Amino acid sequence: MGDTTRALAGDTSRSLAGDTALGVEASVTGRRWVWRPHDSRQAAMLAQRLSMPELVGRLLAARQVSAEAAEDFLAPTLRALLPDPSRLADMDAAASRLADAAQRGEAVAVFADYDVDGACSGALMVEALRSWGVDVRRAYVPDRIAEGYGPNAAALEALMDGGATLLVLVDCGIAARDVLRVAEGRADVVVLDHHKSEGDLPRIAAAVNPNRLDCASRQGHLCAAGVAFLAAVAAQRELRRRGHFGDTRPEPDLKRLLDLVALATVCDVVPLVGVNRAFVHAGLRVLAGRARPGLAALMDVAGVKEAPGAFTLGFALGPRINAGGRISVPDLGLRLLLEQDPIEARAMAERLDAVNRRRQEVE
Repeated sequence: MGDTTRALAGDTSRSLAGDTALGVEASVTGRRWVWRPHDSRQAAMLAQRLSMPELVGRLLAARQVSAEAAEDFLAPTLRALLPDPSRLADMDAAASRLADAAQRGEAVAVFADYDVDGACSGALMVEALRSWGVDVRRAYVPDRIAEGYGPNAAALEALMDGGATLLVLVDCGIAARDVLRVAEGRADVVVLDHHKSEGDLPRIAAAVNPNRLDCASRQGHLCAAGVAFLAAVAAQRELRRRGHFGDTRPEPDLKRLLDLVALATVCDVVPLVGVNRAFVHAGLRVLAGRARPGLAALMDVAGVKEAPGAFTLGFALGPRINAGGRISVPDLGLRLLLEQDPIEARAMAERLDAVNRRRQEVE
């Protein structure tokens, strides 16, 4: 529940608003826990229907979880909660362009932000593209100090000079209309972002962002890695429709990417509602399997002994990946997530751990 003046549940007329929660008159820091307003009758009904303690009913009612949604809230699954990617504006265009790149054997470059969400969404797109047979020439992360946030003309030109005919921008780009003009006539651009933008959209192949003013998907709670995962689902669906997969190229299992989505979802502090709950729930199971050498090494370096949980994501893994992008090598976190050699992954993890300790000293 945490040390807060509004502990998680009820109201008395509509329940016991202002009443002490769980008997805590003074927390460690001297604060009084009180119930968040909710309907006590709704809480009792939820507890009875779910055969759970009254406290659980109160917590659910305080979060305005309906009786119909309660089971999926408590046991979230992708089957129940994953939205149709096509509900997001421009998603079909993005899926078609990514599928074209796979079928044409194009060279593609991925441009990612330097935080955890950027590293995770960048690694996710690189892995998805490569699993479809795409030649990913480079995954680029800008230097926070020298280049600032988002795409810049010099970096994009360098990626195109390297042969990329498709630029995939993740966790950035929705507000870069002017900068993205540098790609006109040389490469197509697909943006997978989630940041709010009220200006004109860039004139590119596709700009997928659930927080676009004209996007009616109601998925604005997604982080960039969540948007990238939906784009991967949509593109793979399109490739399946086109007959891209077969005996010589089996269809990849995208669920293996959910450890990245879970990590980004928790570290970007987006609301744990809707499909985000399923992303974290399923992603933690993937993470526990330790199939990704980079995250396995980082858990070892961070001293994680128990089964990974949200705390592992937010306080053990996230700060170390973030540290590289903030005061050291901007793409080290992304490279760690993609690294397949356990020895190299361990070296990268130790370097990120050292950088994180230096960050703590600086702060």
